[in-house]
Amino acid sequence: MTTILVTGASTGIGYATALRLSKNATVFAGVRSESDYAAMGALGENIVPVYLEVTDRDSIARAKTTIAEKTGGRLDALVNNAGIVVAGPLELIEPEQFERQFAVNVMGPLYVSQAFLPMIRAAKGRIVTIGSIGGKMSMPYVGPYSASKFAIEAMTDALRIEMLPFGVKVILIEPGAIKTPLWQRTQAAGKATAERLSPEGLALYGEPIRKMQAFSSKIEDGAIGPERVAEVIERALTARSPQARYVVGTDARVQLVIARLPEAIRDRLIGSLLARA
Repeated sequence: MTTILVTGASTGIGYATALRLSKNATVFAGVRSESDYAAMGALGENIVPVYLEVTDRDSIARAKTTIAEKTGGRLDALVNNAGIVVAGPLELIEPEQFERQFAVNVMGPLYVSQAFLPMIRAAKGRIVTIGSIGGKMSMPYVGPYSASKFAIEAMTDALRIEMLPFGVKVILIEPGAIKTPLWQRTQAAGKATAERLSPEGLALYGEPIRKMQAFSSKIEDGAIGPERVAEVIERALTARSPQARYVVGTDARVQLVIARLPEAIRDRLIGSLLARA
């Protein structure tokens, strides 16, 4: 049976993907807590939970040993899904927060891909990474997140070409707004950032942050479910000739068009959208 590792499988896109793929494959579901381990283990015999913290190379090594023992050293696919959002004005973001954003969203996929590539190469398998339309167009007050997703775009492009001689397909998924706990955490992170602002910072950014949160709430109303992304991930894993990128969601397609506008026009358009929020 096909074997697939999904990181960040306890909620959102990762959870929906593990469920969908487990219908026809053995899914190793990367989780970080005992409660999530137990919950994923109760979902069926084709879902095998593994402890996996993507920023911890020792944790990754232990997960690799576990999976290798169960598969004989072969893994057909990896879905790099684990991610977080750091929100706030770049002028006031704590360096530690920015570093954490890149540790999870950029270094994490790199560490996991490096660890499992020998197994995937043996299977001539696939690596699917969850990016974001935010990797095509930065929005204000989520600059750290967008920066991490721009980095994922570059990494995926390089890895895709590097893997051509080995028959390994490398694919990027670019969703728009998705109804997941990550979106809710984004809103909470923005609120927490605003609450931490000094009086000077609040005077500078309090109102813009409020408008960005209002704008995000409107986008959330039209967000699609994680199951839609899971369906696209399955397509990327099973298509004979998968696309290099899959844009998911109407809002993502609209943002892709906006991203291609001249910067001066794009900036004014985004500013006007936020002003009306």
